[in-house]
Amino acid sequence: MSIHLSKIHMKNNDWKERLNVVYSTNPDFKYENVEKEETKTLDKKQQKLRVNIEKKGRSGKTVTLINGFIGTENDLKELGRLLKSKCGVGGSAKDGEILIQGEFKQRVIELLKAEGYTQTK
Repeated sequence: MSIHLSKIHMKNNDWKERLNVVYSTNPDFKYENVEKEETKTLDKKQQKLRVNIEKKGRSGKTVTLINGFIGTENDLKELGRLLKSKCGVGGSAKDGEILIQGEFKQRVIELLKAEGYTQTK
């Protein structure tokens, strides 16, 4: 009978969400998912973006790296999409930084300032 009850219990809770979790032996313990709260996007004038050229660890290819963005992933990706399209190249936007393929430091700084990111270096 206990096997039957545990199968019902597993159907009610998705086991994938609890993978690699240490369980309590307390019979009254209730597992709660703690979702990471996204930070709100700062105003464009408050963003302190830094633009750098980087070659290390990229197979000799030059990239323009923009970091210091504080905000949601969607806003970061939107800014990355704008910069990539204006420069006419590829790249990526994740984990608070935007990567633009090629050496576009001066062009990216000009574009960011035109968009209202005044504290860009």
